[in-house]
Amino acid sequence: MKDMYFESPSSLTYNDSFYQALMGFIIKGNIKINPQEGKEIPSDDIISSDIWSSINEYVSDFLAKNPDGITLENIKDSFNEEELKNIINGKISSYKIDSMNLDIDYDKISKPLVSEVNSTEEAENKTNEETKVVKTDEGAKDGQVKCPFCGATDISLNVKTGKLKCRYCRSEFEQEKLDVFEQDVNKLEGEIIGSGAQNISADANDVITLKCTSCGAQVVIDTASANQAKCHWCRNILSINNTIPNGAVPDTLLPFSVAKEDAQKSIEEFVGKRKFFANPRFKEEFTTQNIMGVYFPYMLVDINAHANLKGEGEIETRRYTVKNGDHSETRYDADVYHVERDFDIAIKGLSVESSKDKLDSTNKEKTTNIINAIMPFDTENCVKYNSNYLRGYTSEKRDVNIEDLKPVVEIQSKDIARYSTNDTIEEYDRGVRWEREELTVKGQQWASAYLPVWLYSYMEKKGDKQLLHYVAVNARTKETMGSVPIHMPKLFGISALIELIALIAMMFVDYEYDYVFLAAGVIYFLVIYSKYRNKGARHTYEKETKNSMSNIQKVDQYINHRTGLSSSTISGANNRSVAGQSSTSQIFSNLSKEGIKDNISSSFNSTVTGKIVNEFKKDDK
Repeated sequence: MKDMYFESPSSLTYNDSFYQALMGFIIKGNIKINPQEGKEIPSDDIISSDIWSSINEYVSDFLAKNPDGITLENIKDSFNEEELKNIINGKISSYKIDSMNLDIDYDKISKPLVSEVNSTEEAENKTNEETKVVKTDEGAKDGQVKCPFCGATDISLNVKTGKLKCRYCRSEFEQEKLDVFEQDVNKLEGEIIGSGAQNISADANDVITLKCTSCGAQVVIDTASANQAKCHWCRNILSINNTIPNGAVPDTLLPFSVAKEDAQKSIEEFVGKRKFFANPRFKEEFTTQNIMGVYFPYMLVDINAHANLKGEGEIETRRYTVKNGDHSETRYDADVYHVERDFDIAIKGLSVESSKDKLDSTNKEKTTNIINAIMPFDTENCVKYNSNYLRGYTSEKRDVNIEDLKPVVEIQSKDIARYSTNDTIEEYDRGVRWEREELTVKGQQWASAYLPVWLYSYMEKKGDKQLLHYVAVNARTKETMGSVPIHMPKLFGISALIELIALIAMMFVDYEYDYVFLAAGVIYFLVIYSKYRNKGARHTYEKETKNSMSNIQKVDQYINHRTGLSSSTISGANNRSVAGQSSTSQIFSNLSKEGIKDNISSSFNSTVTGKIVNEFKKDDK
């Protein structure tokens, strides 16, 4: 046994965290306190009775709080993490604080503690090993990208054919598809990320200088706003095609296939149906001549997972009417079942915005939910990134990392899994209340992408406040969604008139549900406001994201029969509920202030090979 000795008792204080951890080792009998070898036992004036009293007090208090003795959990705050690992692994043979020296007997250190520390290290190493980065810019080069037919560099997208077209020789050619990712989602294990989806470096330089290979001039490209520039001497086009650590070059890209003229027509039709209540100034200034083609940044995620859901479902057996005073009320009888669904699920191409601005749909100054609502895109037709696709369009640089997006993807994945079970529970016409949900992610892969959008924007000013309205067109499917400024005095006036007419009608019409007349004006206002503003519009990812279920195991066990139920659905039905959109807004609305991880509920737990588990409290029956 190696010894610990004190040269001075003054170094032992309750403020010394290492001393507190040391006491934990003493409790387990891993360290003994003896005088230094060859020296006499110190007298009380060297190790005073106060010191021994402090030791005894600490030991008693520690044992009271930690009856199981020393564990990594109850001493980890006492050590610097690196110190703890070094001590456990024998890299530190002694430890000195001021004049206190400590030698540790490594042979007798608590085995559970060693095992716990080592298993933590192994888990971290395993996670690192399971994350595989695939190089998506293999063969790409910065500088001149030449036409394969004539060698010219003036190349751009032909929207009608989807091919790249040389403006000099008029030849067209296709960009290769990106084939470095696993195509069979069911085979995914661990984590795969594209080189363009790696973390953004905070100190990455946006400005890159390239040497023109034709004339030797130095050409500067500011990648914060463009990935191409024209040589000021020989007029050749230079491009950035290799991934750079500022998020400006993605793994893949989906070319525009909707021409500007078609997008203008779609926007004009959308606004034209909403001009009656539109703000007069907006109607006067509205024009589609200034719409912009924009490549927005997204993450495309494939997920291989296993899901297990448990809860209760109800099947209606009878519906009837009972008298309650002067009114009749509907009642229901139902059979109640314990329901379980266990299955594998492969989710393909879940698309998530990778821009903080677009992820925050709670922003009261922008109608960012509009852009989310025009998804999905046909991402299976994405091609390998080539800067020539950006000619004539603008692009927005990614500013969110994978770790930031994982909580969002995890919640949306669980929503997709929950929604996918609806095809297997159709007999439960009163719905299912899932009370426990588990999603074990076996593998996933991430690719950063540019997806095309035609965008119209209009800034509405209300005194010292302003609201940026968008009308967006999916540049692949022509799906259109937008927000149109409303002339509120006109809408309030007509809603009030409808309310007045309804009240007059109520006096002459004998109708059981009088409240319909009382709410007529309010209902009209809400319907029109919703039609113009589209505040609740969103991408219904739970329905539209491609997924497949396999190895489905079902449990449908009869519990009992209930009668006289007042609701047409089971209490707490959640089989068609989604949490992803609201959670995304909540997470990213405070991103710049608090960071993403602090906004995630502690009840939500997931790792690459871990579980996503939600437990719902049963409603009283």
